[in-house]
Amino acid sequence: MEPKHDPKVTRTTPAERALRGNSALGHAGPEGGEPVGRDYDLVVIGSGGGAFAGAIRARDLGRRVLMVDRGTIGGTCVNFGCIPSKALLVRSEQARLAGAPSLGEALAAKDELVARLRQAKYSDLLEEYGIEFRTGEARLLGPHTVAVGGETVGAAAILLAAGARPRVPPITGLAEAGYLTSTSALELTEAPWRLAVIGAGPVGLELGQMLGNFGSEVTFIARRGVAPEAEPEISAALREVLVADGHRVLAPANTTEVGVENGKKVLRGTTAGEPFELAVDEILVATGRTANTEGLGLKQLGVEVDAAGAIVVDAEQRTTVPSIYAAGDVTSQPRFVYVAAAGGTAAAENALGSGGERLDFAALPQIVFTRPAIAQAGLTEAEARERGVEVETTVLPLDAIPRALVSGDVHGLFKLVAEASSGRLIGASILAAGAPDVIQSAVLAIDRDMTVTELSRSWAPYLAMAEGLKLAAQTFERDVAKLSCCAA
Repeated sequence: MEPKHDPKVTRTTPAERALRGNSALGHAGPEGGEPVGRDYDLVVIGSGGGAFAGAIRARDLGRRVLMVDRGTIGGTCVNFGCIPSKALLVRSEQARLAGAPSLGEALAAKDELVARLRQAKYSDLLEEYGIEFRTGEARLLGPHTVAVGGETVGAAAILLAAGARPRVPPITGLAEAGYLTSTSALELTEAPWRLAVIGAGPVGLELGQMLGNFGSEVTFIARRGVAPEAEPEISAALREVLVADGHRVLAPANTTEVGVENGKKVLRGTTAGEPFELAVDEILVATGRTANTEGLGLKQLGVEVDAAGAIVVDAEQRTTVPSIYAAGDVTSQPRFVYVAAAGGTAAAENALGSGGERLDFAALPQIVFTRPAIAQAGLTEAEARERGVEVETTVLPLDAIPRALVSGDVHGLFKLVAEASSGRLIGASILAAGAPDVIQSAVLAIDRDMTVTELSRSWAPYLAMAEGLKLAAQTFERDVAKLSCCAA
């Protein structure tokens, strides 16, 4: 899971903006002086969630916008990420329960959904908002100029929202043996008989479970363990579920080489200090993503990138070049489509509007759609302690929650993190069926600075998983196992 943040927009004061200056239309030229005329108010590079959010806000401000992308319109989420992966996950679970897995049928349904949403939520919006779109390569020539194909266009501001792509580790022999990524795995028409998943973060876990539901024998090979960014109690509990479901987990483990022998792909490495060898039909690489910054001309202009190649932005989405902004997976911010959209909106407002829009990252909700699902908001216990915050925590197993008992699924837990000095809730993590639908309540509690005492005294519906938040908050002060049903 990515670092914990919440894309809440806040606004700076006019005095703060005056101290920084602004980069709205009419920004001085590269060497200062009089405002320079532009072909467009905003040129957007990319066409995903961050790109469209920025373009729409600019059009709402009455500005002229050009969007440029070399790939399929819509970016990662609708084409190769959130939408298709979750569509296949849902259908794989239905197939598992029915005992009749059919990846081919699920693939067709997924493709239809992706095409429909891409048209409705992206392509149709170009005309709806009057956004000019061009397909092709874009490269920065200056703070206010962009090469688009063979043409040079000017812009008062530029928004970089080019997204990211799967990162492939430098494992000896991997390229020669061949592998799947999060993109190509979504196009499989048949599940491989034996599958190795390198990586056990969100993508590896979701796609591994999905293909397992369709019949694959899955082995997860994880350098840092299962769901390494989650609370350790959740990581351990999810690992137990994976093993109980018949999956194999090698963690901590390191794959050092891959070969091809007798028609099988053979992985070799070490796990817990001991060598391992694993023969499979296919390998899925799920070791993170790399920002699409190559070829944009960033270095020549002095646009700073971090050690991983992602664009560094300030609190207002501005890069180290004042007229150039960035949002989404191309930056070092958390890689969620809702963060990208919030960042794109803030960037356009700061570049062309009244300015002062900042993303507040204190209570970011994030989900891993495993079975059971992981949902998280705010800080983990470790993150809070790393920041020097004294905390109190509580862990409530699902067998203490009535909804889990009546559902017959008690694999999971709730964990809350509170600031010791104030009792304020600063983190919540859930492993449970239904966790994605519960976490928003924790987001609001963190965002509104609620204490765990206030949360423990709030209303909660009986036999709903959301009651777990109230019960977990009560455990800071008492043993809920000794309460009657619905006891307040």
